[in-house]
Amino acid sequence: MSEFDSNPFADPEFNNPFQDPSVTQVRQAAPPGVEEYNPFTDAKPTPAGSAPKPAAGATGNTQPAIMKPTEEPPAYSQPQEQSRAATELLRRQEELERKAAELDRREREMQSLSASGGRKNNWPPLPENLPVGPCFYHDITVDIPVEFQKTVKIMYYLWMLHTGTLLANLVGCLAWFCVDASRGVDFGLSILWLLLFTPCSFVCWYRPLYGAFRSDSSFRFFIFFFVYICQFGIYVIQCIGIVGWGTSGWISALTGLNRSIPVGIIMILIAACFTALAVMSLIMFKKVHALYRTTDASFEKAQQEFATGVMSNKTVRTAAATAATRAAQESFKEQI
Repeated sequence: MSEFDSNPFADPEFNNPFQDPSVTQVRQAAPPGVEEYNPFTDAKPTPAGSAPKPAAGATGNTQPAIMKPTEEPPAYSQPQEQSRAATELLRRQEELERKAAELDRREREMQSLSASGGRKNNWPPLPENLPVGPCFYHDITVDIPVEFQKTVKIMYYLWMLHTGTLLANLVGCLAWFCVDASRGVDFGLSILWLLLFTPCSFVCWYRPLYGAFRSDSSFRFFIFFFVYICQFGIYVIQCIGIVGWGTSGWISALTGLNRSIPVGIIMILIAACFTALAVMSLIMFKKVHALYRTTDASFEKAQQEFATGVMSNKTVRTAAATAATRAAQESFKEQI
């Protein structure tokens, strides 16, 4: 057993294989860095011509490598085609809603006509026991298209304010006449303006506007524009309040204020109402004109409607036929 316990590598006569000249020559010819490589450690050999890496734990301005883009990514934007499609869908939806409202309005009109047995006049709303009945049929929700109902309602309220202001003007002139007996002319003219301008304003500019929006009539639009310009001029004159013209304008109000303070205050309020009427009438005139430009109305269409309306009138046709007959008879007598 002693022969097995002995170490053969401890024998001085044993030759170390790594000391062989051939092995030693290969190690000396190896490239630098290979001899330092230890496969049992995590360190990697340092390539030739490169600096060795710093040891673990060494401090330095070492930062991780970060890739920076050469240009910023473009901002996200909705494609133009999708935007156009969304706009077109909204426009079609609004058009469908408008048509649905128009059909609903016509359905209500048919139901009201069938329930009442026909289209009966309902304005002015007078009691049934009076010998005089209503003269017009007035229903904005039935006659006027939905997109124009708000404008027509505002004009109707403006006409009501016009009537109320004329009534207040009568009261103001009456109060002025009570404190100054020489103002009887103003009080009399205020009565005349109330009785004259109240029905004329309704018939001459409100009803043409109502009919223009109801039937898209170019001829009625032109009647409204012409008469309403005259109405605006009357508002300006009433706002000024020339003494002796029967209006409680600013001049008349200041004159009445020198006579009686309560009467002057009443007339100043009336003058403010006339001023508000003038301003609102100018604003609504521009608004109606803007709506008129969006419709199919035109001057040529107004001429055609006027010619058609005149020729369809039985009285006009009879008068024209009578005039033509008389002219033919006179020319025949001259030839004889």
